[in-house]
Amino acid sequence: MPQQQRLPFPYRPEAGIVSSHLQKLAATLDWAVAAPLARPWVQAVRDNPPPFWAMESLLKEYPISSAEGLALMRLAEALLRVPDAETAIALTADQLGRADFDGASDGMMARLSASAIAMSKKFLPEDGQNSIMSKLGARTVVAATLRAVQLLGRQFVLGQNIGEAMKEADRSRKDIPGLRFSYDMLGEGARTGADALHYLASYQDAIKSIAVHADVERACEKNDGISIKLSALHPRYEDAQHARVMAELVPRVWGLCEMAARANINLTIDAEEVDRLELSLDVFEALAAQVAKQHPQWKGFGLALQAYQTRSLDLIEHVISIARKYGLRLMCRLVKGAYWDSEIKRAQEMGLPHYPVFTHKHHTDVSYLACAQALLAAPDAIYPQFAGHNAGTIAAIIQMAARNADVRRAGPPQASTAPSGGSDVHEVTNVGAGSSFELQRLHGMGEGVFREVLKNPQISCRVYAPVGAHRDLLAYLVRRLLENGANSSFVHQLADESVGMDALLTSPLRLEPESSLPLPPALYGPGRPNSEGLDLTVESMRAPLLAALASTQVPVAPEFDAKLIDGPVNTGASSYQKWSKIDVAERAAMLRHAADAMQKHMPMFCALLVKEAFKTWGDAVSEVREAIDFLRYYANEAERIMAPIALPGPTGETNMLRLTARGVWVCISPWNFPLAIFTGQVAAALATGNTVIAKPAEQTSGVAQAAVRLLHAAGVPEGALQLVHGPGETVGAALVAAPGVAGVVFTGSTQVAKIINRALAAKDGAIVPLIAETGGINAMLVDSSALPEQVVDAVVQSAFRSAGQRCSALRLLCVHEGIADKVIEMIQGAMQELTVGYTAELSTDVGPVIDREAFDNIQKHLQRLGSTSKVLPALSARAQEAPDSIANLVLPAAFEVSSLAEVKDEIFGPVLQIVRWGGEPQKVIDQINALGYGLTLGIQTRIDSRAQALAAAAHVGNIYINRNMIGAVVGVQPFGGEGLSGTGPKAGGPHYLYRFCAEQTVTVNTTAAGGNAALLAGVA
Repeated sequence: MPQQQRLPFPYRPEAGIVSSHLQKLAATLDWAVAAPLARPWVQAVRDNPPPFWAMESLLKEYPISSAEGLALMRLAEALLRVPDAETAIALTADQLGRADFDGASDGMMARLSASAIAMSKKFLPEDGQNSIMSKLGARTVVAATLRAVQLLGRQFVLGQNIGEAMKEADRSRKDIPGLRFSYDMLGEGARTGADALHYLASYQDAIKSIAVHADVERACEKNDGISIKLSALHPRYEDAQHARVMAELVPRVWGLCEMAARANINLTIDAEEVDRLELSLDVFEALAAQVAKQHPQWKGFGLALQAYQTRSLDLIEHVISIARKYGLRLMCRLVKGAYWDSEIKRAQEMGLPHYPVFTHKHHTDVSYLACAQALLAAPDAIYPQFAGHNAGTIAAIIQMAARNADVRRAGPPQASTAPSGGSDVHEVTNVGAGSSFELQRLHGMGEGVFREVLKNPQISCRVYAPVGAHRDLLAYLVRRLLENGANSSFVHQLADESVGMDALLTSPLRLEPESSLPLPPALYGPGRPNSEGLDLTVESMRAPLLAALASTQVPVAPEFDAKLIDGPVNTGASSYQKWSKIDVAERAAMLRHAADAMQKHMPMFCALLVKEAFKTWGDAVSEVREAIDFLRYYANEAERIMAPIALPGPTGETNMLRLTARGVWVCISPWNFPLAIFTGQVAAALATGNTVIAKPAEQTSGVAQAAVRLLHAAGVPEGALQLVHGPGETVGAALVAAPGVAGVVFTGSTQVAKIINRALAAKDGAIVPLIAETGGINAMLVDSSALPEQVVDAVVQSAFRSAGQRCSALRLLCVHEGIADKVIEMIQGAMQELTVGYTAELSTDVGPVIDREAFDNIQKHLQRLGSTSKVLPALSARAQEAPDSIANLVLPAAFEVSSLAEVKDEIFGPVLQIVRWGGEPQKVIDQINALGYGLTLGIQTRIDSRAQALAAAAHVGNIYINRNMIGAVVGVQPFGGEGLSGTGPKAGGPHYLYRFCAEQTVTVNTTAAGGNAALLAGVA
């Protein structure tokens, strides 16, 4: 169970936080004093630009915002890891073909690079060109491009192993004596237990190597050190797995701490995403307590802190309190932050009230300075390390450090020798506290500025140095390029001489009252509020859910007698006469009122979903939000489409096209989304003026009953919305067959949809429309350019979340043979880390399937696959020990099949089939199309043109590129398939409501009443 929060609520308005920071800075920071110190540094860099491969020059040559910069970035991120020549050729052609490298600067390296790349483009094959000469030329070009990317990697990766990195560090110290290094054995976060042990061994070897050259007698901060990433040391480093992390990760990290303490080197825990912050603090404090007990003299234990978080200053104050609580002096590396875009997207997707990070760049700068001020003011507890490349920020830190030193000496500031204008240059250059803090820069970046800054011998600098194979680290490089290459970044503007000195060094000390982005609740504009979500890592947001679980009872819906089906049909028909005549705006207002009520009662609905449908908490929150979104979206859509349209025509008449309701609709919804799909079907019919008889799944009638009660309370008449509960074979069949039904909307199996379709076709009278959304053998195609870690995340989420009981869930993984062994091994390892159990537990990833019938059906498939396919062992000891008392629990399973043709049936559960492929990816799409289903498809590739071509060739309703393939959002990813997967139109899309309506054209001959007066008046 996650612990109570140590920090304030993370989703607060940024303006109030920045205002508080500015007030605190006013006493210690004078930008007019600090900025003049930075001016000569900037001018020196511009007068003596760094080499071509340095960040400043690279960004000047190929800005990230340009097609050329983007092409180089994508090639750097992917090319080195592509194992097969054909994909490497396609990737290179795709990226270089988008850019124009002619016209580069006059620098020799730039000219050579531009010429080589331009020549490469001429050799690369055009689409459809497969001659031997073209391929030979292309292979040569790819080899040259690979070499260029490797050279690029050398500029940002200190060494491919710790020994090589330390040699490079020693060479750097010859030019800058006293330069310190923090080696970062970087890679992606662990996805498997094997990954975590690999990274652990890497850290252990690095510490041993660093220890050989460390001086145990001198101050710890003067020795080199190591940076470690907690998510690399545990495959489930997340808040929901708090107990596992504390039991398994803390001892692992403590072993590294002991090694570092004995060697008197520093060890810094790197920063992670916002949702891991509280967990990181728990781990950090547990380790700090151990340090105080066993190595109290060690001053090398540290933590990286991100200034772009709105809680950054609170975090620093808390870390200071930890240091003082245990009598330690901790190292704190202050960084601006590395996951800004991810944090923004997460807050938007989750519908959180505010962003956890600042949306204005200069607000992050203000936060950084406020945090620096707090760190400098606690020399007894903190050794500050200021990481960054912004000359203005560096100058401000030096000024604040000097003032802090003056205060501690209790003496007056030294006399000013500044020129007129108020800048006390002497104050900021005479730091007088060289051992009280250090500056840090990233290897390969900011070298020009630091070349000038370090001419002051009182200033110390540490280089944060990535170590590892280029193919593993260049994805990391791309993230850093994006951060530092943004048009608003100092590093980018430093290289742009059109940005004047005053503009470059403008004070960040100002407040913007509004966010630079729409807040998550306003993501869809003023007309449709985004549904509000909950961050389950925040104690105050999850507490109401747990309270609701204890207090909520599942309603029991009485079973309806199918023989009496005429009753609700007649009631619906009678109510239709009134409901259809209510103005669409009034109907829409009722749906919006229902949405607001559902938002208010979210904990209760979540608890119902956990209890009755065996949803995990995360899935329950998402489903309630989807239901709210359906209510609001269809309310808006109904008002939009039901407004009459005047059509052009001859003079003397008017022509109006309008939509009208059809009558009584039968809505048959499934158990796998008993609230979202149920609410969506009902809301669509009601919004357009139809009346509804809703037949929910037998297994989840309680959720449906709660939703109906809420809609009735919002103003929907009981006759306009009736709940009829009972078996599909009797009650459902009777509803479909009943005379007077104007339409049927169904979500469920393809087999049942066909039965309904035949029943409707056999009825006398009007042709009754059917909207059907059924399942699919949903596939994901992975080529060899894809990032394996990203693939594994997407596969595990898509195949096993919700116990595989989603229409959109991944059933068939098609992975390129060149990377299949690695990807399959990682998937197996990631499956072993899944927690299987009761869904009421926050730590549970996979709960039981819905009932015994579903369980038995899946078991038959498992037995068949076990005898005909290669079983991929993916059960950990922990999963095997899942409580026997949990009924219908199916452990995640994976099988490797020899061909795609062997996959004939949808298995509605946590079962994944994997097939290897080679050759042309188009042939794989052809085979997927031949299955006849067409619901969801995933594509994982770094070749943009390939992704678009495959998407265009696929007969599939929803295609997801380089992400998971579940969780369609209302109004964002309209959902529905074709072929065996449904009739369309797409739920949650702009065309859905039309199917619930009839069209009517009204033509009025105005000349029949004395002629066209307006026309005659105009002629006169």
